[in-house]
Amino acid sequence: MAKSRFEYVRTYEQDQILLPNTYIVIRLDGRGFHKFSAHYKFTKPNDIRALGLMNKAAFCLMKQISDICGAYGQSDEYSFVLQRRCRLFDRREAKLVSTFASTFTAYYQFYWNEFFPDQPLDATLLPSFDARAVQYPSLTELRHYLSWRQADCHINNLYNTSFWALILKGGETEKEAEHSLMGTNSSDKNELLFSRFGINYNNEDPVFRKGTMLIRDMAKASSATPEPDLKDEMPLQEKSKRQAEREEKRRRKAEIVELHEDIIGDGFWNESSKWLS
Repeated sequence: MAKSRFEYVRTYEQDQILLPNTYIVIRLDGRGFHKFSAHYKFTKPNDIRALGLMNKAAFCLMKQISDICGAYGQSDEYSFVLQRRCRLFDRREAKLVSTFASTFTAYYQFYWNEFFPDQPLDATLLPSFDARAVQYPSLTELRHYLSWRQADCHINNLYNTSFWALILKGGETEKEAEHSLMGTNSSDKNELLFSRFGINYNNEDPVFRKGTMLIRDMAKASSATPEPDLKDEMPLQEKSKRQAEREEKRRRKAEIVELHEDIIGDGFWNESSKWLS
């Protein structure tokens, strides 16, 4: 390849390499989605179409990038968990973050008409997502991270359900609703919803209360007919390469399962090896 005297500027490019043997979580957040949701008149307090679109984009991203072993989404955010041995882009942070943000945004826009057929996107206000990468050294921290996001989902959704019930059913203004909920705890909000509006919060759709967890069902992928064992005489480097290729194929064949359940308690995590492997 021909070189020029200007090529020295490449030395200014510096890659931030994420630590090996750690769980990488790429969290995407909608950019300016408060304005975006108002512009496209999302249903309050929750719009099942918008959540379905988020889940569709996340599903497609998982299908494309096999290193994603699981993902949790709520509202306008999604967190993608990359396996500890992930070597995607040699763990370069900028490549990971930019690829996830751009690809998710592309899928979100591509499938928009499927979920909002009567509301075409306006070129003056298109959806976009930013992303960050966070590393967690062990399963404990990863579990606490996902538990934090689901707890956040519950807190926000209970507040929003109460807030919009006061406005849409109680006739209050937004300022009045804010004042009515000031200083209330979860029990207070549950009582308000039931006593004033006949709403049992526990009967609300689990996708609103608990968010969405996408996992690869590796158990089903493992049940497929195995390939012949690697020969003992195969060089170690070649054996590792073959093993990686077989694992890649197995992950791509695995079914992606959508869950709307508690991921804070032990029950979900007792099954963790099936999707974190």
